[in-house]
Amino acid sequence: MRDRLIVALDTDDGEDIDRLSGTLMDVVSWVKVGFQAFSALGTEAFPWLSRRGHKTFLDLKFHDIPNTVARDVGTMTKHGAQMINMHASGGFEMMETARKRAEDVSAENSVPMPILLGVTVLTSIDENGFQQSFGSERGLTKQVVYLAQLAQEAGLRGVVASPLEIEPIRKACGDNFVIVTPGVRPAWAETGDQRRITTPAEAIQRGADYIVVGRPIIEADDPLEAAEMILEEMREA
Repeated sequence: MRDRLIVALDTDDGEDIDRLSGTLMDVVSWVKVGFQAFSALGTEAFPWLSRRGHKTFLDLKFHDIPNTVARDVGTMTKHGAQMINMHASGGFEMMETARKRAEDVSAENSVPMPILLGVTVLTSIDENGFQQSFGSERGLTKQVVYLAQLAQEAGLRGVVASPLEIEPIRKACGDNFVIVTPGVRPAWAETGDQRRITTPAEAIQRGADYIVVGRPIIEADDPLEAAEMILEEMREA
């Protein structure tokens, strides 16, 4: 399970990142680098975290015209990001162009091809919020599945989605499609601004390939103990 838990290093404090990665290096393989951590470390995050045995999920949620996203995804591939996401709502051409660029950069530089993911609908949005904000004729779940299928058609390896939508995504996209689930909170943690959530055990039982947990671990008095509690819950599931 250590390969299926992604710890979100959501802080711009370099010393904090150093402490957390060092504390967790023996129990967690994956860490997530979002805007806060990336602003502190830049592309040096990838080799630095790799030397500590961590794989890096770059969570910058790229969303722009196809050529811009392709350029940025290619740059991050070259520097060693092992998982990269982009908003699936950017469209088929954006995702396909980015995927092709990552493949070219990977081959040209002899670096591993990252796992490319499409972000579906943020886990801070519930059905009411979705309808109020987007006015879509589709319900939230149907929109998530639509975006997952679009990402798959564009050649992405998987999606970022709430654990509540795992089953319909699996039905539409198959068992080999990677599903990364934020919005995961152990029963003993506060939910914060998340809306569509489950516990770690429920996410694994529903079929998540990876779960992302941030605040319940990095804000804990003992981050190592918190991570081990979540891993144990995942194993029992």
